[in-house]
This record gives sequence, C-alpha cells and structure tokens, in this order.
Amino acid sequence: MNTLSRRSAVGLLGAAALPLPARSADTARAADATFVDLAAAWLNLSLRLNPIAATRLGDHRYDTELDDMSATGRARMALLARRTLVEVIGCQVGGLSPANAIDAAMLSNRLREDLWTLEVLQSWGWDPLIYSALAGDALYAVMAREFAPLPARLASATARMEKLPGLLAQARANLVVARTPAVHAETVAKQNNGLLSLVGGMITPHAGELTGAARTRLDAATATLAAAIEQHQTWIEKVLVPGAKGEFRLGEALYDTKLSFALQSPLDRAEIRARAEAAVIATRKEMYAAARGVLSGRPGAPAAPDTPTADQEQAVIQAALDLAAADHPARAELVGTATAALAEATDFVRRKDLITLPASPVKVILTPEFKRGVAVAYCDAPGPMDKGQATFFAISPVPDDWTAQRAESFLREYNRRAIDDVTTHEAMPGHYVQLAHSNAYPSPLRSVLASGSFVEGWAVYGETMMVQEGFKGGDPLYALVVLKTRLRSITNAILDQAVHVDGISRDDAMKLMMKTAFQEEGEAAGKWVRACVSSGQLPSYFVGSEEHWEIRRKAQQAWGANFTLKRYHDTVLSFGSPPPRLARAAMFDEPIG
Repeated sequence: MNTLSRRSAVGLLGAAALPLPARSADTARAADATFVDLAAAWLNLSLRLNPIAATRLGDHRYDTELDDMSATGRARMALLARRTLVEVIGCQVGGLSPANAIDAAMLSNRLREDLWTLEVLQSWGWDPLIYSALAGDALYAVMAREFAPLPARLASATARMEKLPGLLAQARANLVVARTPAVHAETVAKQNNGLLSLVGGMITPHAGELTGAARTRLDAATATLAAAIEQHQTWIEKVLVPGAKGEFRLGEALYDTKLSFALQSPLDRAEIRARAEAAVIATRKEMYAAARGVLSGRPGAPAAPDTPTADQEQAVIQAALDLAAADHPARAELVGTATAALAEATDFVRRKDLITLPASPVKVILTPEFKRGVAVAYCDAPGPMDKGQATFFAISPVPDDWTAQRAESFLREYNRRAIDDVTTHEAMPGHYVQLAHSNAYPSPLRSVLASGSFVEGWAVYGETMMVQEGFKGGDPLYALVVLKTRLRSITNAILDQAVHVDGISRDDAMKLMMKTAFQEEGEAAGKWVRACVSSGQLPSYFVGSEEHWEIRRKAQQAWGANFTLKRYHDTVLSFGSPPPRLARAAMFDEPIG
C-alpha cells in the first residue's frame, strides 16, 4: 500500500493554514462549483468503498456488499482520501462561500483523519472491535428499518451473510495478536456471538417470507455464517485472548492527534483538563447546595453546614443521591420506564414550545447484543438519505448472568430519575431531535461528517436546559440527578486523557468515578472498559456542552429582547452538525478559520 510520508503529511497540513488571497466574484463561484462537485464525487466513492456505512446513511445501492478491509481495500481508501484532500485544499485557497467553507473544513478534517488512522494509528491491525462492529452493522443496518419490502431486505442480508465469513477471515489476517490489547480481546470475545443472536432475532424469524431458491440460499448462508462465527470465536478464545499483549493506552502523541480530529476544537488537552477540573469543583458545590435542600428536615440526614469539609460535602451529596438510587425500576422494566419517560419529555417540550419537533418517529428498543458492553444507552438515528425512518433509542438490558448485587448496582445508577435524564439526552430534546434537524440540512455531506462534540454537546446542554425550564415539576432530586450526570460528563473528559496519556490505574480511575463523580460500581467498571477500548470520544460531552453554552450566551447578547429559546434552538440546529465553533461562525457571520 502506498503510504503518506511524514514530510508530505506536514506539507498538506500546512497548506490548509495558508492565508487566503482576495477573491473575485467569478473566482468564488468557480471555487464553490468545484468544491460541490468534488465533495459529491468523494461521497459517492466513499460510500462505494464503505458499503456498510452507506446502508446506515440510507444509500442502499450497496446493501449486498461488505467493506474490503484487506491491504488492497485499505489502499483504495487511502488513495481516495489523499487525492481528495489535495483538491479540497485547492478550493480553500481559491476561497469558498461560508456554507461551503464549513463543509470543506469538515471534509478536510475527515480526510486527514482517515489517512492518519489508516497509515499511522493502524487500528485495523490491533483493534478487533472494528471488525465485530462492521459485521454486526452489516446485518443490523439492512434489517432494522423498513426502507424496503422485507423480502428485499432479507435478500440483502443473505448476500451479506454469505460474505461475512470473508470479513472475519480478514480480521484474523490483519490483527497482529501481540499488538492487540487484552481488554480489546476480552471485549470482542463477549461480543462475537452476538452476531448469532442478531441472525436469530432479526433474520431467521422472517425466513418464511422467502420461498424456493431464495429460501434455500438464506438457510445455507445462515448455516455457513454460524460455522464461521464459531470458528472465529474459537480463534478469539484460543489465540487472540491468550496472546493479546498490546498496550491499550495510546500515549501522548497519538492521543493528542486523535483528540484534535475528534473534537475539531480550539481547546487542547491541557485546556480541557484545566476547564474540567474547575468544573468538577463548581458542579460539586451546586450538588451540595441541592442536596442540602433535598435532605432538609429528614431524620438521620448527615450534618450539612454552610461551609462543609470535604467529607461532609461527600456525605451530604451521597445521602441525597441514595434517595434517588433507591427509586429504580425492576430489571425487566427498563424499556417500559424509558418509553414512559419519552412520552412525558415530548409532552413537556411541545407544551413549552422549546423547539420545532421532527415528524419522524422514535422508538425505544433493547440494545442489540453485538453492540452491548460499551455504552448503556445510545441513539440510533436514520441516515440523512433514509427519509421518514424511525430513530431508535436503545437501552441495554441487565444481562441474565449478572448477580443480583451487580444488577442492583446497575439499577441504582439508572434509577427512574436517571432514566428520565438519559431520555432527555438520547431522545427528547437530545439526539433524536437534533439529528432529525441535522438530516434536514440540504447538504448530506454535513450529516455524514457530523461533529461528535456538536452532537453530544447538544444532548448534554439539553439536559440542563430541561431542568431550567421546569421539567419534572421542579423536582429537586431530579435536578440533583442531572447535576450528577453533568459531573459524569466532566469526569469523562478527565478520565479519557488520564487513561491514554497519564497512565492512571484502574483503582484510581474507579476512585475518580465512584467518589468524585458518585457513580455506582457497575457503571464505573463499565466506563473503565469503555475508556480503555475507545479514545477521543468521551471528552466530546464536556467540550461540546461548554461550546454550546458559549454560543447561547453569544446569541442572548446579540439578540437581546428578540431572544427566545425556540428561535435559538431552531437556529443553532439549522446548520446541521458542524463543530460548534463553525456553527457559531455561521450564526454570527464570523470568520471560518
């Protein structure tokens, strides 16, 4: 595979930062037209090379195909990124309209990230979770939504099942066992068989929709895939797990580069850490004040003086949070509780007229097994090309093999008020609403390249905004739970860099999460694994929310008496999902740098 040398990479990076010359109207129009064409060409070719992502995004031309993760396939991806990057830089130097300048900045970031990931980070050679995610998404994406008649989707699933043994074989060929971190190997060992449950839950029950040769082909593909999954599981357990000796911590240089791609923020690692540590102190003070109100007059409540010691602050906050933790649903009631919470939050947002609500539906579902083990809840929105399809608000169930003690810890963390808060984050007015607005943006490129800090930052912003507007009738215990969730997003940012740069131990990480941020043991244990197997994503919640609040303050100052929440929310979401700094630039006609 051709590689991008360090010298040429630096040259390309530097070219994008050159001062832009003055441009004539004709030059501007020409640059815009050139960029629109090249962006469309890149998107078309990128979807062809990444057919699983194409299905997720709503482009169904390649629903029978899989990504080629071989050296040849990776070389094609790198070549496309390198050629397109040179062309994008040429358009930027020529000058672009503000909307296209934002798209160009986002595309340039993605192309650099793709090259760096393929040729420097090389996660394809040590992260087995990449392949389990691809394999699961390959089938889930064609079966989860009704974008085509069921027999057509079953035919696509059949074709992909026939090819999945090849993808699993590519994984075994690509992965250098000694470079694979143990935590990645152990996590994929738990996820791999989830493919079988996906087939059994989403495909096999509908096999009767097919007859004749199509049914015979489906049955054969199912049997062949089951054997391939078993073979892969044996390899994972007997080769990968015992031999996995790689370092899961990225280290300073790799982490800082990945963080810059992920956040596209002017804040660097040191600035994020300083802001986060200050925010921990400020948020805990808010929590102490709220907890004092909750506990006031309660028999046996701990002492809560105006100026507490560290131990007093800890005891008071924990005592109040314990009241919320005790009020939790049974392990079988999580989906029902979240469904009720979604209806309540939707009614509140509609009555308060806080934002324009989407027409597309949202459904609460159990997290597919192949996706479990990393996040407790997530929003699975349809792609920008899948118009009118449902958004899924996924909740991870309590695993059947968990002890009663571990299940109780999980349910205390995700108590009724916490599920209310998770629902505002994942669905209303969080990801479901924001991503529906984003998908309505005229350029699909903007949605394809969505900024994680914009998306997650909006959802965190929405949690606090709902409290401020009186959701849950001003329940002080709910407000405290939301503060706890905010504290978790802040410590997420600290944990991510502490794990990958500072070498924090598991014990110290658990102390940060459980004592500083009041998380239950089960939640903290899961977050430790998540921080080890991922990087750059956990800070997006804190950094993005900080940037969203800064945009709102700017709008309040600029609009004065004309500021309303609905006007602000509809406006800030009208630009799709760019990095927050670029959304701010679009809103206030600021330079796009």
